[in-house]
Amino acid sequence: MKKNSHNVNSETTIVQSKIENEFRDASNSLEKVVPAVTMFGSARINKNDKYYQLAENIAFGLSNNGFNIFSGGGSGIMEASNKGAFHGKAKSIGLNISLPHEQTPNHYQDLSIEFNYFFTRKIMFIKYASAFVVLPGGFGTLDELLQVLTLIQTNKIKQVPIILIGSDFWSGLLQWIETALLKQQMIQKDDLHLISIMNDADQVINYVTAFYQKDGNEYCIQQKLP
Repeated sequence: MKKNSHNVNSETTIVQSKIENEFRDASNSLEKVVPAVTMFGSARINKNDKYYQLAENIAFGLSNNGFNIFSGGGSGIMEASNKGAFHGKAKSIGLNISLPHEQTPNHYQDLSIEFNYFFTRKIMFIKYASAFVVLPGGFGTLDELLQVLTLIQTNKIKQVPIILIGSDFWSGLLQWIETALLKQQMIQKDDLHLISIMNDADQVINYVTAFYQKDGNEYCIQQKLP
């Protein structure tokens, strides 16, 4: 049975309107809380995990240095990131997503924004970020990391720090990138310099802060995305 074309067009118009409203409302809120650092990582890491503690310490230090913190607003690394920022001097922002399971907003958010569409949320993670700190995570974290790398590689956004936390977790991925992607000329050697790996909270905090103390490196107030 064929769908009525009028009904299909009406449904599409409604969805488009919802997306536009979501995009506009989020932009109006987030443009007021810059500069910011976006932190990615798994929702499944518990509070006793070393990466939870690292995320909290990194967010706290960056917050005290004037960087607002964006996270996915859920549990695990997202909660740790918001918690650190919440107890720091800058703002803790959660970009929450409506899911049938797993995602429950944490309680450490000065500003909580709810999204229905992943791609709108992903744009907001990137559009106002001055750096990206990526802790261990699953498919969602990898998706977010690769999206940022692709946009920088293709000059769609300006180059900002991308820091992977935990050499024991990320070394296998970077080895594969070198032995597979680079070896087969799928990427250029300079693309490897887009990523830094660090294990220490102070090193991350100092690196991001120093990057924006260099001549010519202005805070990324807004990436040139739609």
